Amino acid sequence: MRQLLKGIRVLDLTRLYPGPFCTMMMAELGAEVIKVESPGEGDYLRAIGPADRDGSISFRLLNQNKKSITLNLKSAEGVELFMRLAKDADVVVEGFRPGVVTALGIDYAPIKAVNPEIIYCSITGYGQDGPYRDRAGHDLNYLALSGILGMTGLPDGQPVIPSVQIGDVGGGALMALSGILAALYGRANGQGGSYLDVAMLDGLISWLPLTAADHFAGLPARRGSSLLNGGYACYHVYQTADDGYMALGALEVKFWVSFCRAVGREDLLARQYESNQEALKNELKNIFLQHDRQFWQEIFSAHDCCCEPVLSLAEAFTNPQVLARKAVVNNSLSFPLKITPQEESLAQPAPRLGEHTAEICSALGYSQAELEELWKKGVI
Repeated sequence: MRQLLKGIRVLDLTRLYPGPFCTMMMAELGAEVIKVESPGEGDYLRAIGPADRDGSISFRLLNQNKKSITLNLKSAEGVELFMRLAKDADVVVEGFRPGVVTALGIDYAPIKAVNPEIIYCSITGYGQDGPYRDRAGHDLNYLALSGILGMTGLPDGQPVIPSVQIGDVGGGALMALSGILAALYGRANGQGGSYLDVAMLDGLISWLPLTAADHFAGLPARRGSSLLNGGYACYHVYQTADDGYMALGALEVKFWVSFCRAVGREDLLARQYESNQEALKNELKNIFLQHDRQFWQEIFSAHDCCCEPVLSLAEAFTNPQVLARKAVVNNSLSFPLKITPQEESLAQPAPRLGEHTAEICSALGYSQAELEELWKKGVI
């Protein structure tokens, strides 16, 4: 990957998913990301999910190209060491509940006092203010409160839990990354440091322009009833004869025409947006049930109508387009941006807990004797 953020130092206080995904993207772009973890335990994700001889696979996928330092931030010595790190850092990312970093003495104000150019990003579920600021939450809760979960699923069924954490990644990690990169650009143009308050619920609400259009127009917005959530036959998922599924996305007239001709049903051409969508869905349901998924894949590969098979994860990872783009390589997920020109660089494995503590502390001026004393006290 091209090292566009080379020379940027990031102090990563986050755990689990949203923050580590954000800082992973920065590390992939060349930033030096120092993961600050508690001694003994570290990031909770180290102990979660399937593991191999190198530990948690989920942790490894989210934390490659980073360094790890263990630091007890509940001790005065730990805070002092962190402040020395922060003095020369460019970015701090934290994901604690509101008020925690203030209680520890490492919030934006004291760090700004020693480093006015610092960009400090807080990622939380509900933000630094409002009646929900102190509530615990996970991705499912943010999806529920945003209205997204309520709009996902079939009209006569319960809401469906997405298989990926949309709030964590889309509402949190990518919003934080966008803000940090914008703040770095602003600082480079003389605007100084910044404090970023990123709430995952806010991020999810911002994802709703198309979904919210009906609501703002005074129309009912219901699960499985709108154009893009299953209410229309031309944008729907259909079962095949072998219990596979095909995803049809023929929204534009030209794609609908191509689809109708591909299945030999030109009598359906004028019915794309008719009022009785359930009847049209039943027509398409019966069409797709006539053949297996492989048959339909071959048919639609020759017609430009936005109809693709619903793949399993194993199938997706061996899909020719995924392989051609090198999106999955050696049981690892690749950086998604293709930036020209690129530079050849080898990904560094996720760090062992505290792997770089001595190296980083020594660079700050701590002697070997001081490091041993800090270790005895449980500071590092």
